[in-house]
Amino acid sequence: MSSAKKLKTAKTVQTIILFIFDVALTFLASVFTLIVRFEFDFEILLKPGGDGRNFLNSVLYFLPIQAFIVLFVFSWLRLYSILWEYAGYKELARLAFATAIVSALTYIDMTLLELEIPRSFPILMPIFASLFIGGGRLIIRLFRLRGSSSNGKKLRTMIIGAGQTGAMVVREFLSNHHAVNNPVCLIDDDVKKHGTYLSGIPVVGDRTKIIESAKKYKIDEIIFAIPVINAKDKHAILDICQKTDCSLKIIPSLYQLASGEVTIQTIRKVEVEDLLGRDSVKVSMEEISGYVSKKRVLVTGGGGSIGSELCRQIAVNKPEQLIIFDIYENNAYDIEQELKRYYPELNLKVLIGSVRDEIRVKEVFDTYKPEIVYHAAAHKHVPLMETSPEEAIKNNVFGTLNVAKNASSHNVETFVLISTDKAVNPTNIMGASKRICEMIIQTLSKLSETRFVAVRFGNVLGSNGSVIPLFRKQIEKGGPVTVTHPEITRFFMTIPEAVSLVLQAGAYARGGEIFVLDMGDPVKIDTLARNMIKLSGFEPDVDIKIEYTGLRPGEKLYEEILMAEEGLDKTPNNLIFIGHPNEFDTDSFLTRLEELRNLEYKANDEIKNIVASIVSTYHIQD
Repeated sequence: MSSAKKLKTAKTVQTIILFIFDVALTFLASVFTLIVRFEFDFEILLKPGGDGRNFLNSVLYFLPIQAFIVLFVFSWLRLYSILWEYAGYKELARLAFATAIVSALTYIDMTLLELEIPRSFPILMPIFASLFIGGGRLIIRLFRLRGSSSNGKKLRTMIIGAGQTGAMVVREFLSNHHAVNNPVCLIDDDVKKHGTYLSGIPVVGDRTKIIESAKKYKIDEIIFAIPVINAKDKHAILDICQKTDCSLKIIPSLYQLASGEVTIQTIRKVEVEDLLGRDSVKVSMEEISGYVSKKRVLVTGGGGSIGSELCRQIAVNKPEQLIIFDIYENNAYDIEQELKRYYPELNLKVLIGSVRDEIRVKEVFDTYKPEIVYHAAAHKHVPLMETSPEEAIKNNVFGTLNVAKNASSHNVETFVLISTDKAVNPTNIMGASKRICEMIIQTLSKLSETRFVAVRFGNVLGSNGSVIPLFRKQIEKGGPVTVTHPEITRFFMTIPEAVSLVLQAGAYARGGEIFVLDMGDPVKIDTLARNMIKLSGFEPDVDIKIEYTGLRPGEKLYEEILMAEEGLDKTPNNLIFIGHPNEFDTDSFLTRLEELRNLEYKANDEIKNIVASIVSTYHIQD
């Protein structure tokens, strides 16, 4: 016999057994209805010639017909097609409806056959039938779950959140044979839920009970199951969880759950982004789509961390053409293949070249005539630029000037410069070079029909060269994790947030603005390192050491988002603001820029002095 036939035969046998089981329990419910009707007086039921005995005989006589009714109704409502180990409220409601129909048909048929039956029968019988049959299904489910859980040791699990998502998680763990988690307690800040049970799992208290309950219930893993919560509360709860010895996982955000219920595959490890303590940036995709859609869009540095995410989000908004321009062919190739795979209809052109090359940049503008330009190409590593200041000037300053001048001469609608918080009161050549880029944008905005704007933000989590990948590598090697100073702080955002801000800025652009993100409170790099060590399952300074190496050349303890002279105006997005940059003499700026150009291919200390004469807020460090 083939495996398919064996499976079909086994399923048929299982259905027959379940049917016999249902008929027996339905008959038992009918008898119990009579017992309740006569208030548990068994003598009345068994006394010859009495009403009770007549009722009992009627039920026995009607049993074969009742079996047929059960088969018909339960099959019609597909109760034998349900996988009861995965059943929920809908399946139980369907079962209750089925028993109500069986009871009604039993009463009607027995009356038509002139069989004696009490008038309370159709009221009481469906209640007991639902309880008996539903309870029987539950017993089968529990036996199967016990059998599956005995196949291997499961992780004793605490679930944070006893709401709808928490209930979905509990149900998934209890019903899925492949789940490695055994839920034993729940935590919820809602006092009304304390002392209650969710699918048999107790809600033991609020967040203050996490550490105590983790010890009491010998918890191996904690799962954070609150998809909608403000960032401050989320950070506070996760911080408490990290003080236990348990591994920590999290349910995705609400939009990721919209397509279906929680599954084991959607539960992920807690990432550093979850611990930022700041709400995510929200942008208007309608506004973004309105000015990107059906436009020719050029992204310089399109293979980098920010540039590639820009390309992804632009592709979603269906531009007429997306042109990627990057000097690094491997990065450009990677994003090209990704976009072709996910957006096969996208009109994509990937070009290799340097923004330093005036002829190549002009050729790109002449050939493709972009309407929107996102300029992300830049050198950004502070210590490396300190030792090679001429490279920061060549690439950042004059690369930006090349692209911006071509944007102006080719009547580009909008030019968006990717800037940085390091451009504010810079103490390093990289930050100073980016401030000059902002000044170029401000100058051309006065002289051109193109809307030139800059977007200034802080560090981007997970970008190439950021501390996150560095810390991960150091943790993987067993440490030490190197932090430059115990008090050093930075503003952080995720790559998608940064790119959303850039796209939104383009939609708000009128010309000359510097857009700034409300990035919340700065984060201590030391705290970030310790959190990453904990999330990796180690204890800081015990399993993995933290070493303080001292500030690097050009590095600040604290970054700023605005200069003291700059004010803030609101935009329709309450997390995005417009800074008013310092005014400066345009003619003098252009003259000094030419002096700087004459030095860009000469590696000498004069470059920093010229830059300091252009950027009055630049403080050269020894």
